[in-house]
Formats: sequence, C-alpha cells, structure tokens
Amino acid sequence: MQLNELKRATAQKAPKRVGRGGGRGKTSGRGTKGQNARSGHKKRPDIREILKKLPKMRGRGIGGLMSIQAKPLVVNVASLEMAFAAGDTITPAVLVERGLVRTRKNASKAPVVKILGDGELTKKFILSGCVVSASAKEKIEKAGGSVAIK
Repeated sequence: MQLNELKRATAQKAPKRVGRGGGRGKTSGRGTKGQNARSGHKKRPDIREILKKLPKMRGRGIGGLMSIQAKPLVVNVASLEMAFAAGDTITPAVLVERGLVRTRKNASKAPVVKILGDGELTKKFILSGCVVSASAKEKIEKAGGSVAIK
C-alpha cells in the first residue's frame, strides 16, 4: 500500500464546482453580477459589523475603578443614641434587627457596619463587631462605653 492509495474511512463530499463547461452556461447558476457572483467571494458575518462599531473598552472596563470590596454601611452615633438604651451591647446583627441598617441582597451573614461620630452621645454602649471611626470611638469612651476592636 502506498500513501497515494489511502482512502478515507468516511466519504467526504467535495463542494460543487460550477462553471467548468457543459450544462450550466454563462453565469453557471450564480445569478448575475454582485458579490455572490464573483470568484473567491466571502460574506462577512453580520455580527462582525456590529462588533466593529462598539467602542473599545480601555483600562479596566466598565466600573473597573470601583472597588470590589464591600463598602461598610454607615451608622451615626446620634442614631445609636435614639435607638438603644444605656448599657446595651451593639453588634451588626442587632443593628439589622432594630432596622438601623439593611442587609444586602442574598447576604447570609451580617453586613460590615461603620460607626461614625456625627451627633452627641450621652448613653453608655458596648460596641463589638463594628468598624468605628476615631471621633466615634472618642465619644463612646467619653460617655463611659467601650469598643471591642474587630
């Protein structure tokens, strides 16, 4: 057996070759004129034209400079003053329970909460599991409360 005698296991149908004389004449079944009648014609897919018109996304794309880290939900000291009694322990779960912060969609755990120092504080609180700003920490400790570092 020679290389030129090898045959395919499955027969492959050759594309129809038109315009080689006999039976078709003149335009060889290609119609008249136009892109499809030309030799070597190729039609670009429509999607390519659409893609070419889209602007290029440079850099990090849409919203690329936004942080992927979850931003903490903010609660001011003045809100704590109104919502809690003196001596209460405040955690993110308790804040969600009291309606001061809302959980994000599909969030199984308590959100990250940051306490800011806007407003006055006279009651004593025990804070745990929250991020606390310097001014808020100062006000809480001045009122006799404590802050557990997260």
